[in-house]
Amino acid sequence: MNHNNVFLWEESIPGGCHWSGILRRGLTLRLTDTSGGANAAVLFYNQEEKLERYNMADTLKAQHTFRLAKGHACFSDMGRIFCCITDDTVGWHDTACGLSDSKLIQQKYGVARYQEHRNQMYRSGLDGMLIELGKWGLGMRDIVANINFFSKVIANAAGELTFHCDHSKVGDYVDLSFEMDTLVVLTAAPHPLDTRPTYQPGDIHLAAFVTPIHAVSECKQIAENARGLHNTYRLYHPCGGAL
Repeated sequence: MNHNNVFLWEESIPGGCHWSGILRRGLTLRLTDTSGGANAAVLFYNQEEKLERYNMADTLKAQHTFRLAKGHACFSDMGRIFCCITDDTVGWHDTACGLSDSKLIQQKYGVARYQEHRNQMYRSGLDGMLIELGKWGLGMRDIVANINFFSKVIANAAGELTFHCDHSKVGDYVDLSFEMDTLVVLTAAPHPLDTRPTYQPGDIHLAAFVTPIHAVSECKQIAENARGLHNTYRLYHPCGGAL
């Protein structure tokens, strides 16, 4: 981990809980798995026009990948880039498996309601997302395919998916360097394919710092990413110009 970064703010998200906030362009958000085996389900929206949101299909096909890792970018449905992954100790982040819902959580782990269990209740990823989206005037229709940071899922030749339990270790982190003013919505609920028999979602630590110069240089090496970054630049500099 680079200890030279000066964190502007930090926040801890307990396993199963949720968070949302605005990340300005020029800032990097570091997600850290503080307990091992965590899952951070994340969605991105343009802070100024929230109908523009993360697009899983364009992100994957533009970069010819099934997973995300260092050097990859997260595209919007307008051909722009929310952020680049500029550092990553995990090496594989799931893009295809979506969110857990209340029915799935109940089937796998049983029932633990807030009335009886308070902060130890069993929360689903979908419920956490909807709570956070509601704070910004958004709802169910605004939920699209999300990224599951820290989780690894592979597909075999028959298309069957396998979840790798405890893929992420204590202290693993991923840096998201933002090129667009972005609403970030996050839930730390279990991955929908998590194989652990008990409800034990890992904690996530958030920290923001100023993006280092040339941090996105590796991301630009992919031609589609360079074009996406140029499109993003023009959003804030309508008269054109070079990146």
